Amino acid sequence: MDKNTVTTLVSKLISAEETYPVRHPVLRKGRPITTCRFAGDELPDTFHVGGFLKDKLVAVASFYNANHADHNFIKAAQLRGMAVLDEYHGHGFGKQLVLSGEELVKKKEKITLWMNARVSAVGFYTNLGYHKVGPIFEIPLVGEHYVMFKKI
Repeated sequence: MDKNTVTTLVSKLISAEETYPVRHPVLRKGRPITTCRFAGDELPDTFHVGGFLKDKLVAVASFYNANHADHNFIKAAQLRGMAVLDEYHGHGFGKQLVLSGEELVKKKEKITLWMNARVSAVGFYTNLGYHKVGPIFEIPLVGEHYVMFKKI
């Protein structure tokens, strides 16, 4: 896809299972696709957002009704499984999807959104107004992360 093309992503609610074809190559490459199923994916208050270009799903993000065990966030939701297919990086699709998800989280009367952000994604989230809290930590088989949060 041409980096100079400005395209708007269409965000839609999708099922947990529909996230796997994007989560797998981005977040769990080389591991079984079953590792793309996250605890809480099927809970009734969890929702998943897909970013579509025409009919092609190119980005996903999941939002959970969850506080953090070590941080007392108020009215919190967690962002997990944020992924954009590699060939669609650099077009602002990740930003569009996160902002769309933030609006849906607000409608659920949440005021804080947090995530365990991969070190490589800290700059992306910082540019969206998120802040690091606490030390770097390792998620086994995944890599180093920071907890990040934003008042929405």
